[in-house]
Amino acid sequence: MMLHRQIFFWLGILAILVLALYVLSDVLLPFVAGLGVAYVVDPLVRRLHRLGINRLAASLLILGVVGVIFIATLTLIAPVLLNQLGAFVERLPDYVNHLRSLAAAGGKGLLGAQGHEILKKLGLDAAITSDDVQKTIDYFVGQGTQWLTTFVRSLWFGGAVLIGILSLIVVTPVVAFYILLDWDGMIRTLDSWVPPAHQETIRHIMHDMDAALAGFVRGQLLVCLCLGLWYALGLSLIGLDFGFLIGIAGGLLSFIPYVGSLTALVFSSGVALVQGWPHGTLLFMALAVVLSGQFLEANVLTPRLVGASIGLHPVWLMLALFAFGDLFGFTGLMVAVPVAAAIGVLARYALRSYLASAYYLEGAGRLPVSGARAE
Repeated sequence: MMLHRQIFFWLGILAILVLALYVLSDVLLPFVAGLGVAYVVDPLVRRLHRLGINRLAASLLILGVVGVIFIATLTLIAPVLLNQLGAFVERLPDYVNHLRSLAAAGGKGLLGAQGHEILKKLGLDAAITSDDVQKTIDYFVGQGTQWLTTFVRSLWFGGAVLIGILSLIVVTPVVAFYILLDWDGMIRTLDSWVPPAHQETIRHIMHDMDAALAGFVRGQLLVCLCLGLWYALGLSLIGLDFGFLIGIAGGLLSFIPYVGSLTALVFSSGVALVQGWPHGTLLFMALAVVLSGQFLEANVLTPRLVGASIGLHPVWLMLALFAFGDLFGFTGLMVAVPVAAAIGVLARYALRSYLASAYYLEGAGRLPVSGARAE
C-alpha cells in the first residue's frame, strides 16, 4: 500500500510539472536557464562560503566572473557571427536553388544505364521514369529548403525572437543570483514539506538524481565549448563559407544530444557541396572535420569530462527529445535530458521497490516461511 501511495504521489508531482511546463513554456526559458546556471556554479559558491566568504558576496563574485567572461567572449565573436549570419540569410535562396538543381541532375543520373539495369532486376523499370525521380527529389529538396529558409529568416528577422534573446540575457543572471543566494534555504524548505516517514527515501532519490545530472550538466558544458572551438576553427581553416557560424552553432547545440552534431553535419555538407562543386575535396574536408569532432567527443571529451552515463538508453533519450521538443519547444529540448534522467531514477526506484515488495515475493514464491531461521 505504501508503494502505491509513493507512486501516485510522484505521478501527481510529475503531472503538475508537465502541465506547468506546457502552459508556461513560452516564458520559462530565462528561468530554466537561470536555474541551470545556478545549479552549475553552486559548488563554486559553496567552496567560497566554506572559506569564510558569505553567500551573498560569493554569489556576486562567481556570477560577476561568469558575466565578464560571457561579455568578453560575446564582444569578440558576436560581430563575426552576426556578419556571417546576415550573409548566410542573404545567400540562402542561392544555396536552395543550387541544391535543387544538383538534386534534379542526380535524379536524371540515377536512371542511367546502370540504374535501368538495377530497376529492371527489381521489376520497376517500366514503372519509374527519369521525370518521376526528378520530381520526387525536387519535391523533397524543395520542401526541406523552404522550411529551412523560413526558419532562418524568422530567426533573423523575428522581433519576438530578438525580444526573447534580450530577456534571456537580462533575466537569466537575476534568476541565477536569487536562486544561488537562497539555495540552501530552498532545499531546507522543500525537505520540510516531505512527510517525515518518507524523508529518508526522498533524500536518497534526490541524491541519485543529483548524481545523475551533476556530472552530465557541468561536463557537457565543457564538451560544448571544446566542440564549438573544434568545429569553428576546423571549418574556417579549410576555407568553408560561414564555417565559424556553423561551428559555433553546432557546438552550442551539442548540449542537446544528437542535435549539435547533426546541425554541423548538415549545414557544413550543404555549404561545402555548393561551394566546392563540381569537386568533392571541400565536402570531404568538411566531413572530416565534423566526423573527427564526433570521434573526439565520443572517445575523449565525454568519457573524461562527463564521466559515467546518466543511465538512459539512446532510444529513450531520443523519445524524450522528440516529445519534449514537440510539446514545449526549445525550452522542452533544454529540460528533456534532465527530466528524462529524473524519470529514469524514479522508474528504477519503483522497480526496486516492486521487486522487494511482498506482492512480488509472494507471487514468485520467495517469501520466507514464518519462523524459519534467516540464512
